Amino acid sequence: MTSGSPPFIPGPASGSGRRHIPRPSRKAELRIWWREIDRVLLALVLIVMAMGTLAVAVASPASADRLSNASERLPELYFLWLHLRWQVLGLIVLVGVSTLPKEVARRSAILLAMAMVLALLLVPFIGQEVNGARRWLRFGIAFQPSEFLKPAFAVALAWILSWRLRDPNLPVLAISAAAMALVAGLLMLQPDFGSTVLFFGVWFVLVVLADLPVQRLAWLAGCGLAALASAYLFYENARHRIDAFLGGGTAFDQVDLASRTLLGGGWTGTGMFLGTRKMSLPEAHTDYIFSVIGEEFGLLSCGLIVMLYLAIIARVLVRLVEEDDLFTILAATGLTAQIGGQAFINILVNLQLFPSKGMTLPLISYGGSSTVAICMTVGYLLAITRRNPYLARESFDWRGVLPRRGERR
Repeated sequence: MTSGSPPFIPGPASGSGRRHIPRPSRKAELRIWWREIDRVLLALVLIVMAMGTLAVAVASPASADRLSNASERLPELYFLWLHLRWQVLGLIVLVGVSTLPKEVARRSAILLAMAMVLALLLVPFIGQEVNGARRWLRFGIAFQPSEFLKPAFAVALAWILSWRLRDPNLPVLAISAAAMALVAGLLMLQPDFGSTVLFFGVWFVLVVLADLPVQRLAWLAGCGLAALASAYLFYENARHRIDAFLGGGTAFDQVDLASRTLLGGGWTGTGMFLGTRKMSLPEAHTDYIFSVIGEEFGLLSCGLIVMLYLAIIARVLVRLVEEDDLFTILAATGLTAQIGGQAFINILVNLQLFPSKGMTLPLISYGGSSTVAICMTVGYLLAITRRNPYLARESFDWRGVLPRRGERR
């Protein structure tokens, strides 16, 4: 350096210095997103949603007629047009969430879980009551906090259980059990026994998958049976539904009406908009839409829907076979358990094989909060399972590297 030259000051790259790497354009980011997401899973979800649109269309006249009165007559396709709007919003949410990087998706789900728990704390005080249950909050529009808590809870629980990889002595079981107890308590105040069962099922699946000691799993099973017995003894709504299920319904019970509607169309159905039994079915467009599908499109169509749900579950599990991250495995499994568990509870209720829960059929039933929330669930599932197809992965067995509590390596 000569005496007259200025001192070197690090700054933006120029010439032979460090080069600035420009951020990919939005178009390039979308191409990366399309390359990395599970397109087969997305296609299966869209097929189920399309079938849901047809199902709501044929169920809408029954619900519109049931909710009409002398002063106001609802159009026959009233719920179909509303459902299409919610589906468009849900698809926007699905795509938006699925474009998030995995870490951002995890953090947003944890923040959403905390926000929805706070919202559940407000429900008993300022919630809107519908059909004897106080489950909705209204801030401009009404929404159901428990629906949006479902995907967030699965991701947050997976995050807590994955702490064991960092420190096997962390009390992840106690922390997750406390979170589950808090959520269950808030849901039972509404009351919402069906969602409580679903949340507990997701929690139990993830605890089992996290490879906790067998004796603790037995303790968890005992706690679950004790909770079910307590609900039967002290929760009138749960006792009524369990008694109706065990004792058999009457011709005027909604579950019995659903079963009759389901079988009314035989194997091939009566034809679109030609079903008659659905007109006496309560909640035909939501809780009992599976029975409407059976009458209008036949039992073969019902079997196809079951196969599509099984295909969604199988697709996620196949994609996780080569996954090497414990959080991803737990979060994706929890989200899948939430979708599959809710679907099969609804189907079993329609088949009179499970007590009535008041739970919608995911991706098919009409709904505002439920439609957007289940699309958000799929969005998180796509975001968390995003994978660069050009990177080779090895299957990860955490059981071989993770010591159990109290053991040393």
